[in-house]
Amino acid sequence: MTDTPPGRICMVCSGNICRSPMAEVVLRTRLGEAGAADRYAVDSAGTGDWHVGEHADPRATAALLDAGYDTAPEVHVARAFEADWFDRYGVVIALDRGHERALRALARTPEERAKVRLLRSFEPAGPGRGAGLDVPDPYYGGAEDFVTSLRIIEGAVPGLVAWLAEPDGER
Repeated sequence: MTDTPPGRICMVCSGNICRSPMAEVVLRTRLGEAGAADRYAVDSAGTGDWHVGEHADPRATAALLDAGYDTAPEVHVARAFEADWFDRYGVVIALDRGHERALRALARTPEERAKVRLLRSFEPAGPGRGAGLDVPDPYYGGAEDFVTSLRIIEGAVPGLVAWLAEPDGER
């Protein structure tokens, strides 16, 4: 074990009650499976503050539990991403292009803007990529929309884990 603190990653969606809490759980799980959980701390937040203080949407929790995740965000409390958080996170992952734009607008320097990446940019090319780079917002849909968003997240996270494993100079 080194003295280097773990990398900090923040997954960001709109209100931090649907997509980003699911992405947080999936990434944390996959990092654990890759033996890298001790090198990274994973959090989540929203670009807006309208759900601050609320728990994750029960449909997000149900989708995670139904998919077999041991850790579901039932204890999750929504937060809004703030500009000074760029100081604490090495990587900020946006779940759609609107979040990416909002986060880059919030960034105070070019270095902070460079920390923002789209989750689906890590997804391997394939049939699912034709839908674009956004993880669709399931909030106004039903349980099946949460399952669809979760599957998309699960498709992109292995590429993110592989990217995180690359030496810094190659990223």
